[in-house]
Amino acid sequence: MSDDPETAERKMRFLFALRQRGVTDPRVLEAMERIDRGEFVRGHFEDRAYDDTPLPIPCGQTISQPSVVGLMTQALEVGPRDKVLEIGTGSGYQAAILSLLCRRVYTIDRHRRLVAEAEALFRDLGLTNITALVADGSRGLPEQAPFDRIMVTAAAEDPPGPLLAQLKIGGIMVVPVGQSDAVQTLIRVRRGENGYDYDELRQVRFVPLVEGLGQT
Repeated sequence: MSDDPETAERKMRFLFALRQRGVTDPRVLEAMERIDRGEFVRGHFEDRAYDDTPLPIPCGQTISQPSVVGLMTQALEVGPRDKVLEIGTGSGYQAAILSLLCRRVYTIDRHRRLVAEAEALFRDLGLTNITALVADGSRGLPEQAPFDRIMVTAAAEDPPGPLLAQLKIGGIMVVPVGQSDAVQTLIRVRRGENGYDYDELRQVRFVPLVEGLGQT
């Protein structure tokens, strides 16, 4: 079903805003054009789905600002044969974008409700290469390690040791680092033969990475 003219115009402005803010990788832009953010924003905030702003979702979480999603995805340098781990499923928007860029995505969240709702969306969108699990993100997913790429969508005080250990040699992790009540820095970690290299990318603000499982 085609969009009404107003929605089509908002989507066009959405993609233009991504480019203006530095999302230039053609594969990332194509994935973000194919995955409609409007599918992942429900309730009071539906009319703001194409704004470049974070929005509240259930369980006290947020769906990230689209330009930040694009820049994080671009920084991850995902290849079509990669196996990717995402920490913090949230709405499922980031995992859906990653699924178009790689071989398989494992996404985990501590909130059962968010995982169930994201799984339903993945099914509706025909995204069959995503495995969504309820788990403690700070521990990663050791039974599926190592991963080519790891995306963390919640802020840790330092890059979590268990996640670093689950990254392949030659792999990349993108993670916001900093105190949860202050501005954080987005870090790109590359694992080499002799250790880890860290690049600071930009200032961001994410919900904190919390250990354990949620109540919902």
